[in-house]
Amino acid sequence: MLHLIPYLEPMKYQEAEIVQLLTTAFQDKTVHNAYYEAAQEKAFKKGDLLLEQGQICRYSYEILSGSVRGYYLKDGREVTTAFCFAGDPVLSLESATRQTPSQETFEVLEDAVIEVVSIEKLLQLRQRFPVFEKVWTLSIEAYAIWLEERLASLQFATAKERYDQLVDRYPEIIRKAQLQHIASYLGITLETLSRIRAR
Repeated sequence: MLHLIPYLEPMKYQEAEIVQLLTTAFQDKTVHNAYYEAAQEKAFKKGDLLLEQGQICRYSYEILSGSVRGYYLKDGREVTTAFCFAGDPVLSLESATRQTPSQETFEVLEDAVIEVVSIEKLLQLRQRFPVFEKVWTLSIEAYAIWLEERLASLQFATAKERYDQLVDRYPEIIRKAQLQHIASYLGITLETLSRIRAR
């Protein structure tokens, strides 16, 4: 599981708490069965779009294998906002919670197996079982802190520091993502990225 755990890498202590909560909760067959009645495992091909800009986010995804890229379109140019790998959730939080058109597109970077739960069923689980509401709250906290860290990195870290942080966190990214997408995510030009990697 969990679509309820956005971007947990910088929040190891919250991740541990969430895992403990779910491990305990899933010992209850009612909780376990309710979740897996709502979740579906699906295969996606490279290039598939989980969500497209302008669509309403009606599903939450958790990557079991493969990878996904999030991006915005600005003046016809793609601006990469996120890379997601096995264990990561994928959803547009604003679109999912407000049921408004998403500003973000999520593209499958390689053939992937992904667990899918509708936002409607996820809300029902949160209403029915307090543990899911607790996990959701912890996850939103983790996501907010990840956003703060990303903002600080973009404002204060050098291009090389941002690159090193990304590769340290996601060592597989160079193999799975195009360099132009990595450069966009880091907020630098492709030429600058090439110079950093050549050092």
